[in-house]
Amino acid sequence: MGKFSRLGNHLYSGEKSIDFVGRKWLWYSISVLIILGSTLGLAVKGLDMGIEFVGGAEYKVKVAQADQELADQLRNDIASTGIDAAQQPVVTTSGQDAILVQVKPLTTAENAEIKDTIAATTDTSASEISATEIGPSWGQEIAKRAGTGLVVFLVLVVLFIWAYFREWKMSVGAIVALAHDVVITIGVYALSGFEVTPATVTGLLTILGFSLYDTVVVFDKVRENTKNLRESRTTYAKAANLAVNQTLVRSINTSVVALIPVGAILYVGAVQLGASTLKDLALALFVGMAAGAYSSIFIATPLVVQLKAGETDVIQAEKRDKARQKKVEADRYATVPAFTEDMPIHDEPGVGRVPEGDGPVARPADPSQAPQAPEAAGRGRIAPQAHGPVRPSTAAGRQQPTRQPRSKRGKK
Repeated sequence: MGKFSRLGNHLYSGEKSIDFVGRKWLWYSISVLIILGSTLGLAVKGLDMGIEFVGGAEYKVKVAQADQELADQLRNDIASTGIDAAQQPVVTTSGQDAILVQVKPLTTAENAEIKDTIAATTDTSASEISATEIGPSWGQEIAKRAGTGLVVFLVLVVLFIWAYFREWKMSVGAIVALAHDVVITIGVYALSGFEVTPATVTGLLTILGFSLYDTVVVFDKVRENTKNLRESRTTYAKAANLAVNQTLVRSINTSVVALIPVGAILYVGAVQLGASTLKDLALALFVGMAAGAYSSIFIATPLVVQLKAGETDVIQAEKRDKARQKKVEADRYATVPAFTEDMPIHDEPGVGRVPEGDGPVARPADPSQAPQAPEAAGRGRIAPQAHGPVRPSTAAGRQQPTRQPRSKRGKK
């Protein structure tokens, strides 16, 4: 984690940078391939709509003890009958002495076969099983309300982003990212073969909020970095790319923390509990959250930069940056930074720091730096070496002559 934290600090300060904006066509290509695969799976396999949307039959049987083990056994026996409409039955317990079985619409012969299977598994007679037809009107009403909620949500998203950022192009980027997430989620759902239930609709609406939250955080940093392009002496693309790098570690941490529990729910719902509403909700959340984290980093911000490339302020910032680059190429020493109070402090060559304050520790010298030759003596920098030892003077004890001024010489 220490290396990851240091990487986050370097990305935030700009010492290291990943070119998200400059490689936008690579990210666009990856997204297009994923969307094409999702669309192809949706066209070939289609969505397996649950009985709440297409109607079906519900069977209720009284048993001595209704537990999960009996429900799992009944689910497997019904699925093994080979009836297409009963391949994914919904089997739940109702109280302590009843079990409910829901399947898609059946023919008369298939209905009789399902009743016989339920009777054989629960050790009851077919006459004690009550069957009820389920109409698709309730599921259609749910789908209609979900569509209405989606339209209202998208309209509110556009208005909120436009009012908060004062930028309609950011609204376009957010909507494209949301559509990207929904299409991928629906395509993966179709390829997985899971049934579409009301829990699936709930999951789809939930991932819209998660994706929008991550996108707004990145956009807020973009606005902060691009507030004054002239004073910051940079371009809109560079400032936006820095914003994505600064929020990258946070986006990864947030997504991983959110995906771990959702992945656990998906495993329990799909593997441990079999056919249940948990797996439907968890799959939509898992795929949608992963796609939302990807789109907020790789799609939304590069698209906004591309949309703003024709604005006057952005073009002028690009021209100023090119002019500065020409000056740098003409005089490389012009880029030597002046000292400021917030400059980073670096260790001196050959001396390192220890974390617990034990004092400086010698480090191996940089091999790229050649050792300096000793300076020659007599150049005013160092004293010359003595020719021999210093001996006592023979003039000790005698009066030494003194030099008098010229005006007093010869006057005795």
